[in-house]
Amino acid sequence: MESVFIAGSITIKRLPSLFVEKIDSLLAANLAVVVGDANGVDRSVQQILEDRGATNVTVFCSGMTPRNNLGNWPVREIQSTAEPGTKAFFTAKDIAMAEIAEIGLMLWDAKSTGTLSNIIELTRRGKKAVVFVNKMDAFTIIRGVQDLQNLTDVMSDGARDQAEKKIGLSEAIRKLTKHQMGFAF
Repeated sequence: MESVFIAGSITIKRLPSLFVEKIDSLLAANLAVVVGDANGVDRSVQQILEDRGATNVTVFCSGMTPRNNLGNWPVREIQSTAEPGTKAFFTAKDIAMAEIAEIGLMLWDAKSTGTLSNIIELTRRGKKAVVFVNKMDAFTIIRGVQDLQNLTDVMSDGARDQAEKKIGLSEAIRKLTKHQMGFAF
């Protein structure tokens, strides 16, 4: 069964109505949902899924116990060698979700490096990411490096600087470009 990885910025607490409508359409299409256990978008998405009575949901967490599991859904515990509580520790679950899902649905504030990393992970695997960019109040579809570059154009200079420091954005895009060109030959 096809599955969707739903995630977003931890700073976003309220889901835009267009994003909720997209979740409803995914549920109507009977897609399995994989979602993280963080506060912010993860928790808000879990609340929508719980309100809708969704049952085909798996909550991913790094370590043994999810921080949030509002629907008491099955949990997939991802072991990480990183120190508990660090960004690297929690990134392990995100990588696992990008690996297992066929598509991503992301809610991005145009600065969260965690959400941007998820989009990059999906792109690296040749998977489509449907991204709702809060500051544009619109969806954009990421199918490859050019779409990813266009997406990062909406970032402020400060957000781009943070993405360079935290995730090496330019290097990640360079590697993706090289990877995609390898498939073109």
